[in-house]
Amino acid sequence: MIYSIEEILETVDMIQAQHLDIRTVTMGINLRGCISPDIDTMRDNVYETITTRAKSLVSEARAVEAKFGIPIVNKRIAVTPIANILDAAVAGLSEDEAVDAAVTIARTLDRAAKQLEIDFIGGYGALVHKGFTVGDSALINSIPKALTSTDRVCSSINVATTKSGINMDAILLMGHVIKKTAAIDPIGCAKLVVFANAPTDNPFMAGAFHGDGEPETVINVGISGPGVVRAVLAKMPDADLGQLSETIKRTSFKITRMGELVGREMAERLNVPFGIVDLSLAPTPAEGDSVANILEVMGLERCGTHGTTAALALLTDAVKKGGAMATSYTGGLSGAFIPVSEDAGMVEALKAGAIGIDKLEAMTSVCSVGLDMIVVPGDTEPETLSAIIADECAIGMVNNKTTGVRIIPAGKEGEYVEFGGLLGGSPVMALNRHSSAGFVRRGGRIPAPIQSFRN
Repeated sequence: MIYSIEEILETVDMIQAQHLDIRTVTMGINLRGCISPDIDTMRDNVYETITTRAKSLVSEARAVEAKFGIPIVNKRIAVTPIANILDAAVAGLSEDEAVDAAVTIARTLDRAAKQLEIDFIGGYGALVHKGFTVGDSALINSIPKALTSTDRVCSSINVATTKSGINMDAILLMGHVIKKTAAIDPIGCAKLVVFANAPTDNPFMAGAFHGDGEPETVINVGISGPGVVRAVLAKMPDADLGQLSETIKRTSFKITRMGELVGREMAERLNVPFGIVDLSLAPTPAEGDSVANILEVMGLERCGTHGTTAALALLTDAVKKGGAMATSYTGGLSGAFIPVSEDAGMVEALKAGAIGIDKLEAMTSVCSVGLDMIVVPGDTEPETLSAIIADECAIGMVNNKTTGVRIIPAGKEGEYVEFGGLLGGSPVMALNRHSSAGFVRRGGRIPAPIQSFRN
């Protein structure tokens, strides 16, 4: 890549004044070679594989930060979905013994992450959109204990795809798993996402895992930059929407070029393949670093008012178009994130009564992910949690896009729950008080939509 002096100076201003950063450099690691019928042997294999392949990840990331002068906020690892390697080790065990075996692996992942000074490690998950193996069942049932007894382990469960439909048995189970996790420690739910159409190369937590078709080891990069986009649009009060879209495309192009530069440098230093740039706009609780604020700069008095879904659709599409021009290797989620507690503008909109769960659900039809980091009353029934997940999965399935739910039952409606750090905090959102239990308890699979028949 060749950069002009003007581009370099513009990027420096983005970093210093507009919160531009590389949100994550994530190393994907294949753990299938660690499979063993003996859980202790597999535990040792997992630890050795991760700590060997990622031993220089953090030090090289710091060197790249120094070389280019751009912050890399998180250094992360994503591994093969752990349920995929558990089957042999838990076959023939009782349910309690299988759960304990899975928790052993979760704690091994945590120990490896701490040894390497990794911020988070993803892949403690399962793909159950059509059914369960014994490894899947052991892992899902272990989640409450695993996520509340570890610090850096993240979990994702894929329960639906456009091709296979929605596994309502899995969704009902996940409602109970989330409820149990929250009863031990609500922060565990912040490390758990339930997906439809989960991408195999996503570098962002909590949904990152190293999926089928990926290299043995790979580097994926997740960029950020909502503050940059907001600052640029703020200078265009009289522009029409077509002009706004073009400006977002150009800005996304510049941000993505920086992401690919960092990703390729990391891959070369670590002698592993470069994978993808996830060009999502990922907000933080910092003032101005907000997707909601971008929508407000477009002309909405408050995010959540009428027109919000249209504005978000414009933003997401323009980000994708600009990023796709900047690199041939886009992947992951790529678009705009709307995590409530992690976005200061979203929190203010919620406090002002401008946005609620129904509007957020509508917005997820056009954004990158789904209902992300929403806090609901701690006494919410598991079946209600399952029904919320089912709604999001239906949006993902029918629209052939990724959707997910990261939901945290905690506190009482209207109270404020603080998580700290990048997780931020949020008021507890109101939910529809009418029951969905009769529907979600039916179980079975919601069939795939007719468009899934396309070749």
